[in-house]
Amino acid sequence: MVKVILSGTISQMAGGETEMEVEATSVRQIFRHLRERFPNIEAHMENDIAVAIDGTIFHDAWFEKVSEDSEVHLLPRIGGG
Repeated sequence: MVKVILSGTISQMAGGETEMEVEATSVRQIFRHLRERFPNIEAHMENDIAVAIDGTIFHDAWFEKVSEDSEVHLLPRIGGG
């Protein structure tokens, strides 16, 4: 199972959970699981969450593949200019 780490406001939206294991082969499947479990998180998924898979940050991670030993960090996206 994929280890998913929730940080900051994402953890707050998930009822304070900071870590979970999810059966998934892609980031999209992880997000689907989160939507089902924490419906209030859906509004923030597309623009407010940054994704790091095994230490690499992805700008558009929706279709990135993960393996059962992957570690996926979901972080609040930081804007700048």
